[in-house]
Amino acid sequence: MDGIMKLKEMIEASGRIVFLGGAGVSTESGIPDFRSENGIFKAIRDFGYPPETLLSRSFFDRHPDVFFKYYRTLLMSGDAKPNAAHYALAKLERDGKLTAVATQNIDGLHTMAGSKNVYELHGSIKRNHCMRCHKFYGDEFIAKSEGVPRCECGGIVKPDVVLYEEGLDYDTLSGAMTHIMRADMLIVGGTSLQVYPAAGLIDYYRGDRLVLINKSSTPYDSLADLVINDSIGKVLGEAVGV
Repeated sequence: MDGIMKLKEMIEASGRIVFLGGAGVSTESGIPDFRSENGIFKAIRDFGYPPETLLSRSFFDRHPDVFFKYYRTLLMSGDAKPNAAHYALAKLERDGKLTAVATQNIDGLHTMAGSKNVYELHGSIKRNHCMRCHKFYGDEFIAKSEGVPRCECGGIVKPDVVLYEEGLDYDTLSGAMTHIMRADMLIVGGTSLQVYPAAGLIDYYRGDRLVLINKSSTPYDSLADLVINDSIGKVLGEAVGV
């Protein structure tokens, strides 16, 4: 039996599916990942800063002008649209099969595709708040502003993305963890499972339908009930029928 056929059978037999995804889900929408040859980390290094420095909270606080110069160029996803993987997951939720999506991506594409219960572990570029009065701003405000984006009150408008030196939101992490613990099927896709604490969420799964879909191998392959080394969009699109 080929992998996609087995995946279909596992989905049909499940009623509490959770999806845990990483950058590979978004690369198929044209968004660069972080660590590949043409990824965001390389682009930042080319500009003379270690990625962990430029994307840190202390750098943001000291040099917001430099931060936003690169943030707009490298982290904002522009006109990116959801791909087959996003739409397949939204369909599984509508069908009552999938209970939650937990994603390391900040692009908001899962929500754009129609998913409702999304845990954005690293935040989202779609949400921005004034650091002084906490007024909400969408991503278009950041994209169209020049220099350091400022609220009408004068405060800096900060993207709701998790920077280095910042912790993950407790409620978001806890919610994702709870859904994974209660899941009867966990699909992990588009992630090498090497970025923590997000990658550690897989350890909370207690079921016997662990599926890993990634173009390359992961440290958890030997523990999975099904491993498919292929495009996440292709696999989920065919398995779900979108």
